Amino acid sequence: MQFFAFLLVAFVLYTSAFGELTSLIQRPVFLWLIIMLGVLSFPLLAQTRWRFIGCVVDTGIAIVASLACGYILLESDSIMTGLPMAVTHDLILCWSLVVLLLELARRTVGLIFPLMVITMLVYTLFGAYLPEPLKHRGFDVYFVTETLFLGDLGLWGMLLGVAATVIAAFTVFGSFLLQSGGGHALLNLALRVGGRSRGGAAKIATIASGLFGMVSGSSVANVATTGNFTIPMMKRLGYPAPLAAGVESVASTGSQLAPPIMGAAAFIMAELVDMPYAEIATGAIIPAVLFYGAVFLTIHFVAVRLQLTPVPESELPSWKQALNLFYLAPVIAAFAGLIYGIVQGNSMQTVAFYAICGVVVGFFAVRLTPKVKALSDDAVDTSLKQTLVNIADDVAKGLVVVGVLLACAQILVAMINLTGVGVSLASGVLSIAGDSAFSVAIIVAVVCIIMGMGVPTTAAYVLVASVMAPALISIGFEPYAAHMFVFFYATLSVITPPVCIAVFVAAGIAGERWYKVARWAITLSAVTYIIPLLFLFNPSYLGQGGVLSIMDALLSGTVLCVAISLMLSGLLSEKRWLYVVWLGIALMAAWPNTALHLVSAALSVGMYFLHRAANKERMGVVKQA
Repeated sequence: MQFFAFLLVAFVLYTSAFGELTSLIQRPVFLWLIIMLGVLSFPLLAQTRWRFIGCVVDTGIAIVASLACGYILLESDSIMTGLPMAVTHDLILCWSLVVLLLELARRTVGLIFPLMVITMLVYTLFGAYLPEPLKHRGFDVYFVTETLFLGDLGLWGMLLGVAATVIAAFTVFGSFLLQSGGGHALLNLALRVGGRSRGGAAKIATIASGLFGMVSGSSVANVATTGNFTIPMMKRLGYPAPLAAGVESVASTGSQLAPPIMGAAAFIMAELVDMPYAEIATGAIIPAVLFYGAVFLTIHFVAVRLQLTPVPESELPSWKQALNLFYLAPVIAAFAGLIYGIVQGNSMQTVAFYAICGVVVGFFAVRLTPKVKALSDDAVDTSLKQTLVNIADDVAKGLVVVGVLLACAQILVAMINLTGVGVSLASGVLSIAGDSAFSVAIIVAVVCIIMGMGVPTTAAYVLVASVMAPALISIGFEPYAAHMFVFFYATLSVITPPVCIAVFVAAGIAGERWYKVARWAITLSAVTYIIPLLFLFNPSYLGQGGVLSIMDALLSGTVLCVAISLMLSGLLSEKRWLYVVWLGIALMAAWPNTALHLVSAALSVGMYFLHRAANKERMGVVKQA
């Protein structure tokens, strides 16, 4: 397995440094490596007495993948310069490759997503026999094979291209950064920044999960990784188990919405919307700030209500430890490389390559400097050989799932485009909602959450972007806002009952019932269900418009976060009338009117000083007693 993992890392580094190859060379090579690693990472019938049968099947998968991808490599010129017609061997190779990809998807993420792809394939082949309005004009198996296999619009299309270039490059960068000591530096910084305040353990979890999740690109994987550290820590400090698991699941999910990487969706969105990646990531800043701001506020208010203590000073690293140059140098050098690559105007995968170079320079610089080397922690520091092995393993784990998912998602999208079912569903939404843009938005939001359930973040976005975004664009919303809207709700599906995968994983780590964890997850992330509606109707939340309109969006969003966090934290339960006041403030902040936003902000400040005065009076009474 390590041979293929190192080969994949080398391929990604080479194409990032010297430019990607032609589409029908870059993508088949990448997919072949992913399939080889997928078979080795997720062997069939492992640790059972039927493993021999699994070995036979896995060997067959490897042979078929080699034949299919090799065939495309050999015929790439004739495919791109001619109009190839599918013959019998094309059918065999194409559908064998489709079946093995669906099997690998089943092994990596479960049955739900492969069943969606199978349903779409069956609909494409037999939809001509269905009654209206589901009926389409019909396509035979030869035409579908030509679409899927003999061109760069089917299986070898844009999604697999993004996976093979930008996503692969940033996955390698993330592994280099974390394994070079950057992960240790990020965790120490999270501990130092959030540990001393009330609810500090939960804030540490939020910061750490957000930082790691931006790099890992998966909510569920992030819960499984950082949750094994943060959830036990919170429980040990007296946090209720459902709250601890809820914090971790929400923080890990939010990392998919936060720039610069946004769980790889930013790169795909840039292609679909035809916008520069930098604009996609920049526009997501305000929504991400509001999301994490609301989570921090809710955690703080809940900690006050439950009288949760900060992390003991003895368990926190000092600032000297948090800013230890031995571990921080690769992080600093990585961001220097990123900035250099961006300033030079390179492609995003080349920018990632420069960042990787920065990590390598920082990694060796500290190890070749005796004074800095002396600052290392032998329990954390690893040898060069082990670091390289860890990087290769991380890349293999991350890219196998993403590569298989996006290959299957590309099949799904190709069939949606071929049959026109996306246009039909968009028309159906519009006919149900009528002329109300708000009704269309609500229906699309609900459908996105349902369609995203049980599906990893990136694949969920691709699915809803193909089917639901056109409904919003057709009634006049900007394409970028429409895609961000469906992306947010597709992402939230991993913490929205009943099929909330991130919650299930966090609940398992915490040893708690999943529905109790889900209640806290909804409480902590409640603002995020509202934010997409705000930026859909007011693009200022996406950084569009003048400075004053953006400041107005920040002001109203901040007031809304404070109001909702207070109402949901339970801190106001002793004085029910305060719920009415803060509900009124929240409604004024959400309504698209600058005057109301200013009034809501003034009322919030007034309520703060009233609360402070009441606390002083209460403390005075307690002291006299």
